[in-house]
Amino acid sequence: MHPREPADTFAPIPVVIDTDPGIDDMLALLLALNSPEIMVRGISVSYGNTTVENAFRNAVEILRRAGKRVSLGIGARRPLERAVVPASETHGASGMGYAPVPAAGVILDFMRPLERILAEQPEPVTLVTLGPLTGLALALRSDPELIRAKVRRHVAMAGNFAAKGNTTPYSEFNAWCDPEALSLVLQAELPTDLVPLDVTREFALSASDVSRLGGAEGDNARWIVEALRFYVEFHREYERLDGCVVNDVLAVAALLDPEALSFQSTRVAVDLEDGESRGRTRMASEGSLARVARQLDRDRARALLSDRVFSWAASSLPRPVLVPEMARV
Repeated sequence: MHPREPADTFAPIPVVIDTDPGIDDMLALLLALNSPEIMVRGISVSYGNTTVENAFRNAVEILRRAGKRVSLGIGARRPLERAVVPASETHGASGMGYAPVPAAGVILDFMRPLERILAEQPEPVTLVTLGPLTGLALALRSDPELIRAKVRRHVAMAGNFAAKGNTTPYSEFNAWCDPEALSLVLQAELPTDLVPLDVTREFALSASDVSRLGGAEGDNARWIVEALRFYVEFHREYERLDGCVVNDVLAVAALLDPEALSFQSTRVAVDLEDGESRGRTRMASEGSLARVARQLDRDRARALLSDRVFSWAASSLPRPVLVPEMARV
């Protein structure tokens, strides 16, 4: 049984996010940080869309612009068994497209890992993973009982089933980066909800959406547009799409509005072989139990992004610099 957060509660849902920012991660983080229904208790930063050093710097910049102070840690620097292959063609060398960001200069050697962030939570949390599943896999290897006790629900943007892949014809990027980690996480059978490309490919911003935001006065709006402008150029060249798919937003939207996505319980297996099937997720009787998002209410998800991120960015002034809480060992 996968728990669902009650829609009528007034207490915000405690959430920890593992992320690899990443342009769509940036929108997902801003949505989470600007939503009263959830309380972001910690952010664990991992490799994926860019290097972990860039991703950490990007997370700090997102928090600064949101005016939030959240404990930061490190999820994973590299896959369990494979080499790091950043998605520079998708997110740019910095991970934030054309958006200006400071130099990546923080030493990360003594940052606390994901399991330490979870261990310090006073109550079970919802864990949202927006990048490769390596950080959670490492935490499960280190202390599986702790993770089971602290993770009430796990929502992962990962995988694809009927939809075509975005890394190989059969594989989604987060699953492809570290299929061994995704397989390990699924085998643990936490209460996991997968948000795959099958629904995220239905959630795209058009180039005109981005242009309209570019007409806003707010400094944050202009910064977001510079990131999205790179993302639109990538999708136009590689996906033949005049816009951009913002995958990670839906993993957060699933927490904010239970009607935005509908899930189906099934068993999921991950292909570990090299080649085009690496990281392919498939429904299989020998797989592990999870819930998979099958349908999207586009209007509900779009309203969240528009109201909580774009309207906020268009009206917001530059934020003062806040030093994030660096979660150390």
